[in-house]
Amino acid sequence: MNNFISVDDVQNLDALIKKALMYKANPFADILLGTNKRIGLLFLNPSMRTRLSTQIAAQNLGMEPIVFNVDKDGWALEFEEEAIMSGNTVEHVKDAAPIMGKYFDILCIRTFPSLKNKEDDYSELYIKQFIKYAGIPVVSLESATLHPLQSLTDIITIHEELNGHRSSVIGHPKIVLTWAPHVKPLPQCVANSFAQWVNAWGNADFVIAHPEDYDLDEKFTKGATIIHDQDEALKNADFVYVKNWSTYNDYGKIYCNDPEWMMTNEKLKLTNNAKVMHCLPVRRNVELSDEVLDSANSIVTQQAGNRVWAAQAVLSEILRSGK
Repeated sequence: MNNFISVDDVQNLDALIKKALMYKANPFADILLGTNKRIGLLFLNPSMRTRLSTQIAAQNLGMEPIVFNVDKDGWALEFEEEAIMSGNTVEHVKDAAPIMGKYFDILCIRTFPSLKNKEDDYSELYIKQFIKYAGIPVVSLESATLHPLQSLTDIITIHEELNGHRSSVIGHPKIVLTWAPHVKPLPQCVANSFAQWVNAWGNADFVIAHPEDYDLDEKFTKGATIIHDQDEALKNADFVYVKNWSTYNDYGKIYCNDPEWMMTNEKLKLTNNAKVMHCLPVRRNVELSDEVLDSANSIVTQQAGNRVWAAQAVLSEILRSGK
């Protein structure tokens, strides 16, 4: 594995899941793998779970992680080619990224979409420019359109449940990704990415439920069943992933914010006693009710804990590829 930007960078997803769960059972199995290696974590927007879990994963492999908040600690970066830098940007990625390549062995980047210009956001210019100029492996800690470490974590968690507490599920599980209300427009990254990874995994009956006008980019959702009736979608679900996203076609908008789409225990009665997932942070009693989040159906804490093992499996693959 040279870079980790999407599921397309994974040669064998089942093997990667197995490796992550191996690390969960034995976190320091490869403590010498990253000896004398440094990993840079660059954040162009805030993070908690992604930042902490990736730091821990790197340390479990013997690496030295260094965190740099570009938006607070460094110069404003320019990403456009041939830019006339007479505005607010101070340093071009063409100058910054190669230096990062000298300082680190692996570079991790977290960016965020503007939600103003779909073409710009979906071009993934920021992360592509770091890949182009850094000269070392690049890992996405979330980009304008995808969140691959989160999605790998999600698949690991579902796999773990199916092979443990949920072993009674017969055949392929029914997984429902359902839109939820929110107080502000959010990116499509997590929803896009989850759809992409579930479709690549291929071991599920996958349904996406959302109000009309909240369609996602078909290149990520192709293969899923799209339903605009949440109650219908939830019937007999084994896993329910709750997530808000803003509109894709009329980009970055909130059209409908119907509180009836909030996940409640009453709605869970339609499911096969489904396990409930969310990437966090979550707006309690807006996206999900307290009664759901604090119930035995909620696996959001388990899911967040697995972020370490997902990151560790990915970093391990990259380190081994570089040997």
